[in-house]
Amino acid sequence: MLSPNRQQPAAPTQNRVPDVTLDFWLVKLMAVTTGETAADYLAVNLGLGLTVTLLVMSGVLVAALVAQFAQKRYVPWAYWLAVLLASVVGTLVTDNLVDTFGVRLQTTTIAFSVALAATFAVWYASERTLSIHTIFTTRREIFYWLAIVLTFSLGTAAGDLVAESFDMGYLTTGLLFGGVIALITLAYWLLDLDSILTFWLAYILTRPLGASFGDLLSRSTGHGGLGFGTTFTSLLFLGGIIAVVLHMTLMGDDADKILLESD
Repeated sequence: MLSPNRQQPAAPTQNRVPDVTLDFWLVKLMAVTTGETAADYLAVNLGLGLTVTLLVMSGVLVAALVAQFAQKRYVPWAYWLAVLLASVVGTLVTDNLVDTFGVRLQTTTIAFSVALAATFAVWYASERTLSIHTIFTTRREIFYWLAIVLTFSLGTAAGDLVAESFDMGYLTTGLLFGGVIALITLAYWLLDLDSILTFWLAYILTRPLGASFGDLLSRSTGHGGLGFGTTFTSLLFLGGIIAVVLHMTLMGDDADKILLESD
């Protein structure tokens, strides 16, 4: 028996979010694409409207986050379900502000940029790190998911601003954001750019990248798309997400890491 004065060893803590691997970025891209097309499908095709759809999906997101927080560790299905729903809700928040309340895309882009920067500032002031490899506590996880939702709203606003307000089209917009991500990645590998900054920049920019290609596939030819529709596009990428998450679950964290963030 242990002596009453001897402390028991602390229980090991586990990170609650995944390592940054090739699978991570693949599912992230498919999730943001699905979030864009699924939001359009729910609001338009099902005729629910933006406001009702936002309220319903926000409730579903809260339920998914409750399940995610209950895990106290990284569980692929719980984590990626929350990411997918955050992508849908983030898209709906921006679309609702713009289409229902008439807020300009320039305004939403600036507002979400400020909100995200403030979240990072408070997070860092509280925890002294923005590393996703140290999401060990509930408080850090709250900061993390708040930042995630804001990146989706910001990415939606920025992507729509470039594609629609600047009239660059979905393909050009996707290639533009893809090029910026490639430059950031090169700066990380060749110029030793700060890994945490690099990760979050890439994370934010994958939202307009995936959303642009989602719109390209789903929108009608008359609106600059390829006309595959929101149903087909959503199901296509949802199937891809399920396949990769199943692979993650079976293989664990053995995939080759493409790290853009470290402690």
